[in-house]
Amino acid sequence: MNTPADTTTSPRNGNRGRIIAGIIGVFAFVGLIYGIYWFFVGRFEESTDDAYVNTNLVQVTPQTNGTVVTIGADDTDFVKAGHVLVELDRADAKVALEQAEAQLAKAVRSTRNLFDTASQLKASVEVRRAELQRAEDDLKSRERLGASGAISGEDLRHARETLISAKAALQAAEFQSTATAALVDRTDISHHPDVLNAAAHLRDAYLTFGRTVVPAPVTGYVARRNVQLGQRVSPGAVLMSVVPLDQVWVDANFKEGQLANMRAGQPATVKSDLYGGSVTYHGKVQGFGAGTGGAFALLPAQNATGNWVKVVQRVPVRIALDPTELAAHPLQVGLSATVEVNITDKTGDSRLPEVTRSTPVGTTHVFDALETEADARVAAIIAANSADAPAKTTP
Repeated sequence: MNTPADTTTSPRNGNRGRIIAGIIGVFAFVGLIYGIYWFFVGRFEESTDDAYVNTNLVQVTPQTNGTVVTIGADDTDFVKAGHVLVELDRADAKVALEQAEAQLAKAVRSTRNLFDTASQLKASVEVRRAELQRAEDDLKSRERLGASGAISGEDLRHARETLISAKAALQAAEFQSTATAALVDRTDISHHPDVLNAAAHLRDAYLTFGRTVVPAPVTGYVARRNVQLGQRVSPGAVLMSVVPLDQVWVDANFKEGQLANMRAGQPATVKSDLYGGSVTYHGKVQGFGAGTGGAFALLPAQNATGNWVKVVQRVPVRIALDPTELAAHPLQVGLSATVEVNITDKTGDSRLPEVTRSTPVGTTHVFDALETEADARVAAIIAANSADAPAKTTP
């Protein structure tokens, strides 16, 4: 016969057992679901939250010496490529440019005179040759007359001296013509060495004058402005930086054990802490760092000590992002992100492919106009001082 204590304890034990069994069943079900997920999905993904947005920091530096007279942009300003960021005092550069223009004009006119002199000396040679022919003919006539006694010996001697003098004059004219022709042979005014030299000095002066204006190399946002009005700057000094936020990427630092099956070109998804889970960026693995972050640190770890402790290293992996998604949801440099890489496709190249880049990393054309303008200025001065240039009248 059961005691009252037994009848009250048995239902409790039964409820407790069912609760424990239910909890175990829930954990087993969750474990089963996770196992299925891992088998079909999870084992083909590598993820990390040690990832940060990065981009190029384009430094703005002057190409000539000068004193800052204008600052055209400040931190946080958006600028387009070619926008004037800094202007330097151009008084000295303008004087040098005017001197170079005058020297080129003088060189063109001197070269014109040289060509004219060469032509004149050629004509002089022909005159001397004609005089020599006349002296030879005169001597022959006087020799015939001298044989018959019609003229005196003195006249015959004078005719011979005239012939000798004409030969010497012709030889001197030929030497002078040859020497002058060597200065203009196989060239024209535009390509004469003196003109080319003066044109090179003018191009140099024009470039120096044009470089007193410092443009933005790329489109982006101004950061790190450290230039002030009146500051004397020299070539290479960093005046400010321009950050092109339309060209950002993500540097994801994966553990070394996660890299075995990772390949360039594999798809990746990125979520930024800025937008939370509401925005997902789609990209791909672009490449791998040549070493771990610690290997390139300012103070690399020294592991050859008695207190060595193994630390799992991380390797930066660059993730390229979709430009259209970046335009819709811009990112800023240094923002945190979470990256997942799908490693299903491992049929590509080796883990570290040896592929040489065929296109430049970046390019800018904001400085090309200066060279074109310099060439146009040179051509205009040569044309204005050439023989067929119209004469200028003073009003």
